[in-house]
Amino acid sequence: MTPTSVVLSSGVGVALIATALFDVFATLFSHPRRHSLSRTEISATWSVCHHLPGSRTLALAGPLSFLVVVASWTTFLGFGWALVYWPWMPEGFLHATELGAVGTSLLDALSFSLVTLSTLGYGDVSPAHGLLRLAAPLEALLGLGLLTASVSWLLSIFPVLSRRRALAYEIRLLQEVGNDSADPGPPEPLPPSVYADLTSRLVASERDLVTFPITYYFHDDDVRFALPAVMSHLLDLAEQARRQSTCPDAHFHGGLLLRAIDDFAAGIVGRFGLPGDSTRDVLEAYARDHAVGGVGSGIDTPGPPPPGGHRLPEDRGS
Repeated sequence: MTPTSVVLSSGVGVALIATALFDVFATLFSHPRRHSLSRTEISATWSVCHHLPGSRTLALAGPLSFLVVVASWTTFLGFGWALVYWPWMPEGFLHATELGAVGTSLLDALSFSLVTLSTLGYGDVSPAHGLLRLAAPLEALLGLGLLTASVSWLLSIFPVLSRRRALAYEIRLLQEVGNDSADPGPPEPLPPSVYADLTSRLVASERDLVTFPITYYFHDDDVRFALPAVMSHLLDLAEQARRQSTCPDAHFHGGLLLRAIDDFAAGIVGRFGLPGDSTRDVLEAYARDHAVGGVGSGIDTPGPPPPGGHRLPEDRGS
């Protein structure tokens, strides 16, 4: 290879490695930007699943997004290191005599890179040059770290989904009790402790979406556990409590819940690009995005907000 080719190959390889490491760090230890590599891949997967036929395709979006992101990290690291090794093939490596002809192609460099990244270490090819003898163990350490980080990320997602589904189920029960003609229904307003509990759990769900934005794309087929399907009813409960002038505690806690819902709606607008001018508009868009709202969904879509209904935080002027 010419000196220019060596520099170009090594530069592109280092850029691919840096891109993958930056995206891993942003996804696992920071808040990934909306247009980061992983967020773009996850959004694209969600969009594809939206257009696939079948009623259960959205349920594949979350798990498939996770696999796509981890596969992209592996691909960027594998190809990046392969481009770093390629200019050194074959003089910089020791090859087992059983191999016969010594490989010099990019495919041979990629093979060595993937074996090293996966920490398999067949031993048929090993680095001989001093710099390569440092680079190969570094790649193996990154591969081990990538595996550990991916498993930790996956295990962190399930508690988030569990908290969100539990909140949705509680709101669903409150909605069913209120709609059951054979049941006297809940007191109006609800006890202040109920509003306080709903507020704290909604705040936790909103923080979970900030820390683990991939959880937005995990769709629940069982509508009992689908938070997008009941957020409009939660807004109804908060507005109902806010109108209780005769019960100061319910009025106060209803206001807190209302603000938490506003923040939740503003958050999903900013992070996931949902449309809507008011909080209720955004929550209805949230339900539609998860195929649990609108005509034919089997879910009652709430009507328009009452006169004087509140807006998103940035639109309320307060």
